[in-house]
Amino acid sequence: MQPAHSDKKSILIVDDELHVRDGLAEILQHEGFYVETAKDGKEALSLSVNKKFDLMISDIKMPEMDGMQLLDEIQKVNPAIRVIMVTAFGDVQTYLKSMQLGAHEYINKPIRIQELKRVISTIMEQS
Repeated sequence: MQPAHSDKKSILIVDDELHVRDGLAEILQHEGFYVETAKDGKEALSLSVNKKFDLMISDIKMPEMDGMQLLDEIQKVNPAIRVIMVTAFGDVQTYLKSMQLGAHEYINKPIRIQELKRVISTIMEQS
């Protein structure tokens, strides 16, 4: 499996909302990351088969394959990937389940960019 990009940390953004995907991608590219996006879990898994991402930021509520299913599946393809789950429908059960499935962080929507940058920085330093 090839690294997504050789000299930059790579991030895969998975969200069914186009403006969220594009907005986050633009911000994170500006921060110096290599970024790719996927509209749902199936597309994200497909991208992850050929490329090794350092970090995935995934919405939880999506059509086809939701973020929880994706979280479970992507670790079979890339066990080293770090994952931040994002949701507008946060509750304690969802938080606990995402942590049990291996998420590194859980952020509620609307995403506060400074919080996201801090979380990404912390996760990248740990890897």
